[in-house]
Amino acid sequence: MKVLLINGSPHPHGCTFTALSEVARAIEAGGVETHIVHTGSRVQGCVACGKCRETGLCVFSDDRVNECIRLLKESDGLVVGAPVHYAGPSAALCAFLDRLFYGKAGAYAYKPAAAVVSCRRGGASASFDRLNKYFTISAMPVVASTYWNEVHGNRPEEVLQDAEGLHTMRVLGASMAWMVKAFALARQHGLPPPPIEPKVMTNFIR
Repeated sequence: MKVLLINGSPHPHGCTFTALSEVARAIEAGGVETHIVHTGSRVQGCVACGKCRETGLCVFSDDRVNECIRLLKESDGLVVGAPVHYAGPSAALCAFLDRLFYGKAGAYAYKPAAAVVSCRRGGASASFDRLNKYFTISAMPVVASTYWNEVHGNRPEEVLQDAEGLHTMRVLGASMAWMVKAFALARQHGLPPPPIEPKVMTNFIR
């Protein structure tokens, strides 16, 4: 069993990575393998070409989106980490997730998922809400902790001083490991996830 953790910060070993590392240690303590991927800061946005619906992969291959599509299909859970930029997740991460999820989310259904945000002071709740929408539109159960999954600090060493934030990360990691194992056990005992009925799409034009 494995959980994929995506670091959506432009800094590969900054505050977001520090938070994700705390989550990863708790997941591994629960007996589940982890893999952290850094998205990088130069990410092409989705151009709505629709080719991914035919191939299952994005037409742009000069970043790590297609690698993460494969990794997420092979993984049993997902944690996405983001820094807060102007009260929202970083633009590069949103571009990355748009391409990771659009037209491909059926393969991720019923994989437990969680978002982690890192901020200096404010904007965490709005960022957290934005990220969770990727999961809730994809039939991915959202893993919870004892507080919103946020850490505070302007530098990694400041994040390490956020005792409550780190506690929240550890509880999240333990919960993720438990849920991944519980889902695997359910499948082993003949309780697969429910089938998803064909999607019905409407709009407000009459």
